[in-house]
Amino acid sequence: MKKVLVINTGGTIAMSTDAQSESVKPMDDHVIEKIVPFLSGYADIKMLNPFNLPSPHITPPIMNQLRLFIEQEMAAGSYSGVVVTHGTDTLEETAYFLDLTLPFELPVVVTGAMRSSNELGADGPLNLISAVRVASDPASRNKGVLVVFNDEIHAARHVTKTHTSNVATFQSPQYGPIGTVTKKAVSYHHAPLDRECYKVVHADANIPLVKAVAGMDPRWLTFLLEEPIDGLVVEALGLGNVPPAIVPVLQQVLAKGVPIVLVSRCFNGQVQDVYDYAGGGRQLKDMGVIFSNGLNGQKARLKLMIALQHTCDPAELQGLFDH
Repeated sequence: MKKVLVINTGGTIAMSTDAQSESVKPMDDHVIEKIVPFLSGYADIKMLNPFNLPSPHITPPIMNQLRLFIEQEMAAGSYSGVVVTHGTDTLEETAYFLDLTLPFELPVVVTGAMRSSNELGADGPLNLISAVRVASDPASRNKGVLVVFNDEIHAARHVTKTHTSNVATFQSPQYGPIGTVTKKAVSYHHAPLDRECYKVVHADANIPLVKAVAGMDPRWLTFLLEEPIDGLVVEALGLGNVPPAIVPVLQQVLAKGVPIVLVSRCFNGQVQDVYDYAGGGRQLKDMGVIFSNGLNGQKARLKLMIALQHTCDPAELQGLFDH
């Protein structure tokens, strides 16, 4: 039987609902272990619990610790794949960080739950079973880190949380899932064309993420000039435009040698240097702003954090974000 490593990091899948207060919180350290008997028919499971954190408590340094933990365990044992259980709020970020930094061809699958373990219609057990099935399937090899939820398989690069409470929250806008999990099979209908993987030492760069809105006041961004930041990600309007009032601040940030990556606040499409007016994409491109190839803001931040460990050259960074 194939062997699958299951790494629990916390989140709703590892929480219970308090009957009196109706609040969801960690109440039983062994919630996920109770699912193991249901997994044994699909793989030989080794389950480890390196930490138990709600997903808002996850930070890039913790993501990097998780990456190191996975690498160490994979070097020490012979596995068919890895499953990581994770809270849903930052799940897409951890999945993408691992996608950018783990060099494995073996499947790495991230899953979780939208409903706590003792809640009616709890989705955690089925998601975990599906994730184990995907991780142990040879067809899942060399597809990067995968996110499995609600019988769907998504690529970490494209998936995002789209609903605050629906069990079908994880979607891949513009691309859709790359496969499905049925009662009898794991099936893929398309896959990422290529992968990118970077060596990483740390994950503690100071990179703010700001979102453009109508009537934006440049005073909101003065902290960018006062604090030592390593980079900046701007969620721009539409095709890649910002209110003209903030352009001088962005120019000053660039003048300090701080790279700025531009993404769109739209969840479909990618930014382009098309509009030629004050604050338009053409002006931003001429200033030296880096245009990202379809990533959302939170993922572009992680990629910049990793990319800066390899180069600070704006042209080279642009090449990485073209990928």
